[in-house]
Amino acid sequence: MRYGELKTSLAGIATNLLADRLRTMEANGVVERRLDDTGVVYGLTPWGAALREPMEALGRWGVPLLESGRGDDAFRPRWLTLALPALLRGVTAAPAVELGIETDGFLMTLRIDEDGPSAYVPMERPGTVLTASPDGVVALAVGAITVDQVLADGAFHGDVKILRSAFPPGR
Repeated sequence: MRYGELKTSLAGIATNLLADRLRTMEANGVVERRLDDTGVVYGLTPWGAALREPMEALGRWGVPLLESGRGDDAFRPRWLTLALPALLRGVTAAPAVELGIETDGFLMTLRIDEDGPSAYVPMERPGTVLTASPDGVVALAVGAITVDQVLADGAFHGDVKILRSAFPPGR
């Protein structure tokens, strides 16, 4: 991921703080900095990537706590870029599908391919976008509500087949 993409996905972070955190994570072997045709790219090292499974497992463990909604708990919509791939683990699609999800003014792209789900902050608005509350997106991801129910409460633009592929019934 490029520095600018990281800065965009971490809205509000000071550039000096982001640079300091990247240096610290690089020094500790969590991320590595590489050069490609267009400049500097940051990526997880194998050791850093190994943290994904315990973090996703912790998120799945906490699903029962999500059923009551977030209430007064702090929430940042960008946290869904980590939560949705964990909650949708095991969902695959061939060919790949990309779905924009907009909640509380934050837009992310959920991509599901043969390897499973991933999420990121897009540079451009995807062609298919679901706009819903954070609670609605989480409820859809954990199977507490259906695609039809989220469509009744949210807004949608694009191909509904993509939305149904991303959130298949009975998973």
